[in-house]
Amino acid sequence: MNERELREIPRDESLRLLASVAMGRVVFTLHALPAIRPVNHILDDGDIIIRTHLGAAITAAAADSDGTVVAYEADAIDPHDHLGWSVIVVGTARLVRDRGEIERYSEMLRPWVFGNMDHVIRIHPEVVTGFRLTPLDEPVPAADR
Repeated sequence: MNERELREIPRDESLRLLASVAMGRVVFTLHALPAIRPVNHILDDGDIIIRTHLGAAITAAAADSDGTVVAYEADAIDPHDHLGWSVIVVGTARLVRDRGEIERYSEMLRPWVFGNMDHVIRIHPEVVTGFRLTPLDEPVPAADR
């Protein structure tokens, strides 16, 4: 199969797909240049939640009272048949400051790396773009029409 096409995925399904995987990439500005970090995440009430540490560049950016604009991307694409999906979210990342919420997220989300990951960042999706890489001849699902 050589012929594939990209089909846009509706917002609700894109967020459901994002919630179905545990790892993504956060894109933010560092010294006026784009920076990308792989992180594990959960979705909670439509927001992307990640944990980080005090020295992480994204922590300082998200600590600003206005937060910081970020992109977040996750995907599931089969390496053999090259079919799957990709979701990109653009939104504002803010440091979670409420002690109760920090404790709750500390129980819900275990970081994949060793270290003191005692900061929590919430990314509120403002623009959600999802695409599915499908065979060219696959029928379009009724929900996507």
